[in-house]
Amino acid sequence: MRSPAVMTALDIQISVEQGNWPSEDELQPFSTRILGAAADVLAVEEKQPFPGDPPELSLVFTDDQSIREINAEWRNQDKPTNVLSFPAFPVTPGKMPGPMLGDIIVAYETLKREADELQKPFEEHLTHLLVHGFLHLFGYDHIEDDEAERMEGLETRILARLGLSDPYGDEPRIDSLEQ
Repeated sequence: MRSPAVMTALDIQISVEQGNWPSEDELQPFSTRILGAAADVLAVEEKQPFPGDPPELSLVFTDDQSIREINAEWRNQDKPTNVLSFPAFPVTPGKMPGPMLGDIIVAYETLKREADELQKPFEEHLTHLLVHGFLHLFGYDHIEDDEAERMEGLETRILARLGLSDPYGDEPRIDSLEQ
């Protein structure tokens, strides 16, 4: 994957709670590169303002059981999912976010199963889900068709910047991408 120069600083806190994830030391530079590229696209191409101090977000890497419990408690959906995002404050795309962006939680087993089904490397699917979750922290959504088109277009541009193909192209779509 190509790595763009990161202009937009982020304070990323990582926690590996459950699952067969790499260590936090391995996930930190990977996540910083991915989310830095996403922040750069938002800042440069979408004119997204950022606070003067790097905004903070947390990434929680867990397993299906844990994300199922979170999904049931916060979204009344008693099932595992691949990614959940919890913005710290309500934000509209293009408006100034607060100093804390929020939390992104990713489940290992669901991500692994989906990557296998899509015949994609695990790292590429993780990249897509981190970008997807990050956009939710900025108020992007995919409930309405026009919102989904805008969000998917942004995801595709960010992933292209990282040297990855369009996840919504000719490949089967994974419908479990969740907010």
